[in-house]
Amino acid sequence: MYTPPQFKPDRAASLAFAQARGFATVCAFDGTKPIASLVPFYLDYADDGTAQAMFHVARHNPLVRLAGGTSSWLLAVSGADAYVSPDWYVSPDQVPTWLYQAVHLTGMVRRLSDDELSVQIETLSAKFENRLAPKPPWRSSKMTAGRLEAMKKAIVGLVMTVEDVEGSFKLNQHKSDADHAAIASALTQRHDEAAQLIGTQMIALRPQLDYNPPMRVSIPADGRNAP
Repeated sequence: MYTPPQFKPDRAASLAFAQARGFATVCAFDGTKPIASLVPFYLDYADDGTAQAMFHVARHNPLVRLAGGTSSWLLAVSGADAYVSPDWYVSPDQVPTWLYQAVHLTGMVRRLSDDELSVQIETLSAKFENRLAPKPPWRSSKMTAGRLEAMKKAIVGLVMTVEDVEGSFKLNQHKSDADHAAIASALTQRHDEAAQLIGTQMIALRPQLDYNPPMRVSIPADGRNAP
């Protein structure tokens, strides 16, 4: 991932963003072409502190046969993004651009054992069910044993040992206060939810500025609305 220094978050911030988002495009190379799938995931940590991305795919997904732990995969995590018009800046001679947040995790991937898969299923569902509180969380114990086992046989659990963490939080950090405030204000006034979220992220970076309309919004680490 190409990231100018002013947009580069540290490793902790990048991992926090990835964990909060919990949804990504996973991609591997089969020797001829890239193979990709969209997956929910969560991060776990080995005893030595190494981050591990836990996810699963359908048993017939071609990614399964590539999970031999011998080649590096990419887990691309994207947050909100928004187009910025040059007309919104205070300064002249600006160009169109996009603001966004994204994190790339790379590392070797291996298959999980049946016991590890059971833990992965429970942990992954709990991660997202807990976001629906006060709804009582769904648990796999609500399923009949036969149905649960049949569903488990239809998937393969995978774990990426995260070796590299790259992030890019492009939020106009290199612009003047006047331009920063103007763009954040324009984005928060749009009807596009993603643009509003990018705008609130920008405001969080420089809360001391005057914004029109004024906004002071707390936001989750992934740059999206809390469920």
